[in-house]
Amino acid sequence: MTLVPASLVLLAAPALAQDLVTANDTEAILDIARIYGKASLSEQDNGNPQITGRMEGFLYQIYFLNCDEDGGNCEDLNFYLGFLDVKPTLEVINDWNYNKRFSRAYLDADKDACVEMELDLAVPVSVEYMESTFELWSLIVIQFAEHIGYQ
Repeated sequence: MTLVPASLVLLAAPALAQDLVTANDTEAILDIARIYGKASLSEQDNGNPQITGRMEGFLYQIYFLNCDEDGGNCEDLNFYLGFLDVKPTLEVINDWNYNKRFSRAYLDADKDACVEMELDLAVPVSVEYMESTFELWSLIVIQFAEHIGYQ
């Protein structure tokens, strides 16, 4: 077993910390969103950050949740995609929820199809993990559109 001197571990720690992302790193999250298409940063009505992006031709939102009163120190992300005037049956939605693990689907008040995915960022994650989350969201978007019969 090789021991690493404590001084080398301490020198490496700041470099590792720079590769971590929290929900407060809106620009870093926005940069990753832009890998998948156009994306912009704005504010929700309550002052919390929001990203609106386009992925695989679909417009989606990322809502920053559980934030301090000033819209900072957020802990969670909610990835959301709603299909206006696409009204699958409840059986189709239930089938999605039964067979898929990382997202949830539902019919909104107008019976339009919606799909969401949550990400808990109470503790920092690596950039690679965040990129993996966007890759998963991309798959969900494509598969859900096919599942509900969107043309």
